[in-house]
Amino acid sequence: MSPTLSEQAVIDAAEKIMIDTMARYDPSHDAYHVQRVRNTALKIAKNAPKQPDLLVVELGGAALLHDVLDKKYVSAEQAADPYKFFLPFFESMASLHGIDLVNDGRGQLIAQVIDNVSWSTEKKLKEKGLWTKWHDECVELHCVQDADRLDAIGAFGILRCAAYTTATNQPLYVPSGDPKQPQSAIQHFHDKLILIRDRLKTEYGKCLATKRHQLLLDFVAAVDEEYNCS
Repeated sequence: MSPTLSEQAVIDAAEKIMIDTMARYDPSHDAYHVQRVRNTALKIAKNAPKQPDLLVVELGGAALLHDVLDKKYVSAEQAADPYKFFLPFFESMASLHGIDLVNDGRGQLIAQVIDNVSWSTEKKLKEKGLWTKWHDECVELHCVQDADRLDAIGAFGILRCAAYTTATNQPLYVPSGDPKQPQSAIQHFHDKLILIRDRLKTEYGKCLATKRHQLLLDFVAAVDEEYNCS
């Protein structure tokens, strides 16, 4: 189902915020990453057994807005309350385009998705026993989470890992036992990326992950083989 003209105007406005913001970030979290997440999130949503709110997915897909407040790039104060940060945007959409995201509750849901989409947030909430029924059942959250995580594995995942490692001036590869090993790109594969496939929440996302996961395994094996032959 295509967005209405008013909904498309809201999407276009959110896209402008995203492009202006992501221009300040490194290539691992740029506008092209967001567009890939957006497209994948919508594909997952359209293949979901229970149809989610596509506007929430695309905005909370925010697919378009999900990385604007990424904690790696903004202050803790800014990231602490996505609803407060985006409230002026939500309010302006009512007056400009007749989509009242505040009163219809979708603004709150979009902000909630943004606040809970990250891998590290999920890990911390589960460790503290704060993972709730909403986290388990919110289809919009699952669409965005899976799409974002799918872009962290496969070919683009490998490129993005290398890009972020370079941007933060960390080593790409160090041998086992080296004190810099925990900060290396290759360790990130073992700590997170290789775990992603088995922790996806949607069936369609899991199907998309199969080939990408195998590429990660092949890449890690190739790196180890080349290092040991050097």
